[in-house]
Amino acid sequence: MDKSTRTSDKKTPALRARPTVVIRFGADVHLSDRSDLGEQIQKLGIGPWKKLIKEFPELRLSRVFPAKTRGELTALVRRAMDMDPTYIGADFDAFFRLEGPPETDFPALVAALLRWHSVVEAYIEHPGPDPAVNAANDPRFPSQIYLDPAPDGIDAEYAWNFAGGDGAGQNIIDLERGWTLSHEDLAAHGITLLHGTNLPASRGHGAAVLGVVCALDNALGGVGVVPNLASVRVVSYEDSTIGDAILAAIGALRFGDLLLVEAQVKLYGSHVPIGQTARVQLNGSILGPIDAYDGERELIRLATALGIVVVEVAGNGSGTGMSPPALSLDTYQTQSGHFVFDRNPAAPSPDLRDSGAIIVTAATSAAPHTRLNYAAHGWRIDCYAWGENIDTSGFDGAAGSVSAYSTAFCGTSGAAAIVAGAALAVQGRAQAQLGFRFSPRQLRAILSNPATGTAPSATETTRIGVMPNLRAIFNTVLNAAPDLYLRDFVGDVGDPHAGAISASPDIILRPTAEVDPQATFGPGSGTENDPDLGTKAEIGQDNFVYVRVLNRGGSAATNVQTTVYWSPVSTLVTPDLWTKIGTATLPSVPMGNQLTVSPGIVWHQADIPAAGHYCFVGLIGNALDPAPDPTDFMNWDNFERFIRENNNVTWRNFNVEDSLPDTEDDTVPSGFKSLNFIVPGAPDRARYMSLEFISSLPDGAKAMVEVPQGLYERLNIRHQLGGLSLDLKRRVGLIRINPQGRTRFGKVLLPAKSRHALRLLVFIPEKNRSGVYQIAARQLWEGAEMGRVTWQFGGKPRENRG
Repeated sequence: MDKSTRTSDKKTPALRARPTVVIRFGADVHLSDRSDLGEQIQKLGIGPWKKLIKEFPELRLSRVFPAKTRGELTALVRRAMDMDPTYIGADFDAFFRLEGPPETDFPALVAALLRWHSVVEAYIEHPGPDPAVNAANDPRFPSQIYLDPAPDGIDAEYAWNFAGGDGAGQNIIDLERGWTLSHEDLAAHGITLLHGTNLPASRGHGAAVLGVVCALDNALGGVGVVPNLASVRVVSYEDSTIGDAILAAIGALRFGDLLLVEAQVKLYGSHVPIGQTARVQLNGSILGPIDAYDGERELIRLATALGIVVVEVAGNGSGTGMSPPALSLDTYQTQSGHFVFDRNPAAPSPDLRDSGAIIVTAATSAAPHTRLNYAAHGWRIDCYAWGENIDTSGFDGAAGSVSAYSTAFCGTSGAAAIVAGAALAVQGRAQAQLGFRFSPRQLRAILSNPATGTAPSATETTRIGVMPNLRAIFNTVLNAAPDLYLRDFVGDVGDPHAGAISASPDIILRPTAEVDPQATFGPGSGTENDPDLGTKAEIGQDNFVYVRVLNRGGSAATNVQTTVYWSPVSTLVTPDLWTKIGTATLPSVPMGNQLTVSPGIVWHQADIPAAGHYCFVGLIGNALDPAPDPTDFMNWDNFERFIRENNNVTWRNFNVEDSLPDTEDDTVPSGFKSLNFIVPGAPDRARYMSLEFISSLPDGAKAMVEVPQGLYERLNIRHQLGGLSLDLKRRVGLIRINPQGRTRFGKVLLPAKSRHALRLLVFIPEKNRSGVYQIAARQLWEGAEMGRVTWQFGGKPRENRG
């Protein structure tokens, strides 16, 4: 028999059905801890106590926080004020509780107390049932889809790929009424009951909540969002002892730990339901967040000031089918007339009392998610999560069953448990990666950020926050994932850019295999930023392609696949031009932008086309940073995006030429170098494209481009330099190029998948051939460069450079 069973074998007090009233006096009220509290109130002029007990007989007045507890709170308040400069410590001496017989008119009692000048706040405290809707009202589904990627779930499966993402090293205390702590999917956690009594009637509920958060990965039942927590503890409350349970939890938690508050309370006051303009009086039929009560909210604020993350249920309103259907926290007004939840950023209520807790409401399991009709909503809601069809342990009505499971756990209980799991995953990863954990304020901002969360359906008109997306949080906030990239040009750091896109230094062609590619091309080799390491295939033999990869992410990348394709030299290297050379695997690419070189990819002799130059395309990726598929590029929008924004792909259209002229082709003018290339159309449909040459040649140099007659005739009227000629026999036109500067031809409609074979003719005077010069041809669409070919002439000898 475990400890939890021994504790719960005690006689369990029945939960009280009637409420009590909590009074918060002003700072000038000081009562001693004697038993004559009422007489002190009357004698000191604090309020007409005798008149009150005449109107409401048999009232019993006591402190909410007895002397011993207040001593503990004083020490905690001092520590909290040191840790959080924004925290203003509450005066816990000011809280008193009034209990009365069943026939007491508690709303009238509150109204009478609020007329006392000494009373800051008075409210009815009435804990509600465990915050779950009757599971029988919801259909069942056989899987834990809430663990899946967004938009369906929070993508806990992604978080498990990273150290700490499974909750390792993290601590939680769950506050509710009861648990089946010996459940087969929970028992190995060694869960400890720190406070209160483990109530049998609530054990199924508590087991379900913990199953969502931390069910063990033990081949039994399901698995929790964070199955590998360091510590799981629980505190129980009965009726009016929620504050005691919170205080017990605060004393056992440290900065960055998490308190899950699975308690909802009955509300008294008023609010305006959806679709109505008239205010509805609340008489305890509406269930809302515990932050509605001053005393408990002050304790939660103390917890968050101490750095304890608090996740809190928003409450299940009036339940399915009842009227009004849901609680608007924006329009909820206490009996004292305060709008304590209205956090409208444009004009927050002056009465707003924000404890710092993360308040969670419930939404549908199906995406796009919409709020369940009973769930609270408003600016004060930070997050939503599934409130139905939750597959977990325990909740089936068999209170003590150690092997019970349900596929229909629901309500804000389930939603808050999912978000609590997400919070612990983020804290675990932060601690493992960064060496620290987030404060409650930081973590709430992260989990509720629309940029890294799943928004509800566009048809959802109420405010319910977002559902955390752990993949987006890990990748954006924590930079947890590997971020592999190939450079498009020397100086590329992996960001979207407007620089060159076809001069990658990281695809290297060699005529012979390198014994140690890492030493030859990696850090310390002296070649790290050399874009001129080999671009010309040797015909009649195998050649070897090496790929250099960088990782700017937050974790090492394992089993990285790099694939290289060749294409004819082209200003637009669309995938229909690609021919695969081969694939290599890098076992690990470390983070920190450490240049890592792949094994050689063999370009077999039989697969090498005719003599000439070739464009290369490289793709890299692994399971956590996947490479795009070649078929993705057949969509023009994708192609355009991949050109600039996807750093898992690069092009190398950089060809090195010696400066010796061609002598065997009688179609080439004497002294000119002939360079063939292709200008293709888009892969999907005809599009208007422009062609531009950028030249940096010496004085006396000449350049011309030879184009097919059809394209020549369309370019004729647009050419800006003149000097046109047409060879009718060969059906080609010749257009002069500015040897120092830019030559752009206007837009020309290129048919889909068309191939226009062009030839660049370049003359460099013999006296200048020892220099290094470049000329590039680039293809533009809507003013943006989509591809280019760059030729370099002259320079250092080509020996040992491929």
